[in-house]
Amino acid sequence: MPSTTDASISAPPDGGLRAWSIMIASFLCNGVIFGLINSYSIIYTELQKRLIASGVTEASSKAALVGSLTIGTTFFLSPIAGILTDKIGIRVTTFIGGIFAFAGLFMSSFFNEKVEALFLTYGVMFGIGASLAYTPSLVILGHYFQRYMGIVNGFVTAGSSAFTMVMPYFIDALLKNFGLNICLRVLSFCMCLIMLSALLFKPIPLADASDGKKKFNSLINRSIWRNKRYVAWAFIIPLALFGYFVPYVHLGKFVEDNFPGHDGKNLVFCVGVTSGLGRLIFGKIADNPNVNRILLQQLSFFFIGTVTMLMTVSPNFVVLIIIVLIMGLFDGCFISLLGPIAFDLCGQEGAGQAIGFLLGFCSFPLTIGPPIAGLLYDHTKSYTIPFLLAGIPPILGAFVLFLVSIAGKRQNVEPSAVTTQLLQSVEKCELSNE
Repeated sequence: MPSTTDASISAPPDGGLRAWSIMIASFLCNGVIFGLINSYSIIYTELQKRLIASGVTEASSKAALVGSLTIGTTFFLSPIAGILTDKIGIRVTTFIGGIFAFAGLFMSSFFNEKVEALFLTYGVMFGIGASLAYTPSLVILGHYFQRYMGIVNGFVTAGSSAFTMVMPYFIDALLKNFGLNICLRVLSFCMCLIMLSALLFKPIPLADASDGKKKFNSLINRSIWRNKRYVAWAFIIPLALFGYFVPYVHLGKFVEDNFPGHDGKNLVFCVGVTSGLGRLIFGKIADNPNVNRILLQQLSFFFIGTVTMLMTVSPNFVVLIIIVLIMGLFDGCFISLLGPIAFDLCGQEGAGQAIGFLLGFCSFPLTIGPPIAGLLYDHTKSYTIPFLLAGIPPILGAFVLFLVSIAGKRQNVEPSAVTTQLLQSVEKCELSNE
């Protein structure tokens, strides 16, 4: 039995210079990654023109595939990012992610007319970097925050909303003044923020070194898969996301068809604004110990699905703006709760892989939902059926999530319980030594 002098157990400080610095660094990581991913449509337009000028066949679909590969790779590799976070550390994983993101974008600047090369550099390499940086940027928060976990996650994930509102204008200015080559190189240097942030990501140890070695014996953290509540949550969330991303992809075309003369980009901006607010507001609400975070996520899915359906009966553009503002608010609610719920269900040590596997499962529905909606639109020449069908999975997911509340309640591990258990272990060690 180890003595208390060998143990190195610390509770999250919930404040202090380093903790707040890490929060800001995670905000920047989320911002530069998803700000660029969400703004790919600006680069897409320029890349499409270049490919057409170069005589590339199917230029539009190939240019679109470059950005799709980035999104797909980012989420698909999240389980591996979670494993690496556990095995080689939060700091190293994030730094390697920054290197891949930088290299992928920088190399893309030399191949902007060779789309097959861009599949590898922009699509896969940048996607790998984004994946390796995103997961640990959420995991590190659990090492420094417990009481304020909800609001901190809300602030960090709001980074993507803040950068999404700014990045399109920044990219457009670079393209107009310097061209695509220089634009990609400048964006690659923006990814250096990830590497700088990684230097701050020093985890707080929870147990002594010998305990740590035991936990490293297995590549996969099997404890999370024995947790019935996590398993239910991890499989229900992706099912609810089959229609989640449809409005974000088709909103511009929907406005063009149903409200001619209005600009769909204004709605995207509205989503970004209220999504950011939603992450902060619901993050703060989630910090209340009397609030059920799973229930909040259920409400977010219900409203997202409902407003997606209501778009089809919007009588005018003003009403559509109100609907979109509501959708953004609950989008922020859903996103901000992913990290805290993972910590609730799996504790600090299981959260890395818990988040990683969840995001990996989400890659498939997020990728195929919009194309299916596009196929339905091609056949019906209307977004009524696609948007109505897109609203069904989130609403069903909201109700099915009740399974998480009833499945293996005893397996629920609140962050505070983890700390309590560790302290109790120390006390037992002390009694044994005496």
